[in-house]
Amino acid sequence: MSTSPFLSRIAAFLLLVSAPVAAEEFSLSEVTEAWLLGPHSDYRSPSFTHWNEDGAVPPACAACHSETGMLDWLGADDTAPLSVEHPGTINTVIGCASCHVSEAEALDAVPFPSGVTLGGLGSSATCTMCHQGRSSTDSVLSAAEGMELDAVSPDLGFINVHYGVAAAVMHGAEVRGGFQYPDLDYAGRFAHVPSAGTCVACHEPHTTEVEIEGCLACHQGVNDITAIRTRHSDFDGDGATNGGIRAEIEGLHALLLDAIETYAREVADAPIGYASDSFPYFFADSDGDGTIGPEEAVFPNRYASWTPRLLMAAYNYQVVAKDKGAWVHNPTYALQLLHDSVINLAERVEMEAGGLVRP
Repeated sequence: MSTSPFLSRIAAFLLLVSAPVAAEEFSLSEVTEAWLLGPHSDYRSPSFTHWNEDGAVPPACAACHSETGMLDWLGADDTAPLSVEHPGTINTVIGCASCHVSEAEALDAVPFPSGVTLGGLGSSATCTMCHQGRSSTDSVLSAAEGMELDAVSPDLGFINVHYGVAAAVMHGAEVRGGFQYPDLDYAGRFAHVPSAGTCVACHEPHTTEVEIEGCLACHQGVNDITAIRTRHSDFDGDGATNGGIRAEIEGLHALLLDAIETYAREVADAPIGYASDSFPYFFADSDGDGTIGPEEAVFPNRYASWTPRLLMAAYNYQVVAKDKGAWVHNPTYALQLLHDSVINLAERVEMEAGGLVRP
């Protein structure tokens, strides 16, 4: 019976990684154990089980949610690269072959949802292909084109940036992952320092855990990396600057949600609430109590009174919400997105925003 060239290549790869090598160079058991501790091997994660009842992962999702889809996108299955031609196989996580076939190791440039293709990514390229989100400034502008800024439109719906958007945040204005308000300048890629310039310089590549020793070695005087900050302005206007930059981002993030809720109630005339674990995240606050309970966090109750101004702010709220490491990946960009969203909403609702500082 003949074997496809694709399967032959995978078999050769598995033979290669299982071959004996010097213990100090490579330990397959150690790498496997590390991978099993990480999110890319989690067979129970919704990232890999969401489509089980359907029997296949749709091509639009397969590149990042199945190994067969990722190999398809890379062109390692003898199809065209940078696209997925076939549904992905369910119950296939991101395994060894996903990142260690020759096509993955040669990958250096990746297209983003904005249409921008970034090159020179090196070892970060395979991480970037999935951790970039699925929307951009351009998506929001396109949805709201020709609409009055504060007019509720039934044609608008929440635009979700997607999840794990570290690459989009890190590259900032270069790829327009957040909603960038017209006529304002935004920070580009946060290059950090040469020794922390790639994904795997900070994250163990198999467990994805952050290796904090290097952080504390440079940022001396702190025992907790969340206390690190190199900018000392009061960005969230709370009068405190003794916490890390993460505290400033969290404070401004909370202020933005308050502004979103005030605007929705006073301008869109329909109270809104946010539920971080329920799609599509923004729901009608039907009882007006300021919270979204389990009975409200259901798809039929999704928020439906969007104006372009509200959509822009909510999109940025979600960008920062879905990158828990924004304070490391690109704190300036995250602060700018949040600051500008608050200031834009404050054009229509009364709130204390005069003391905010834009980085």
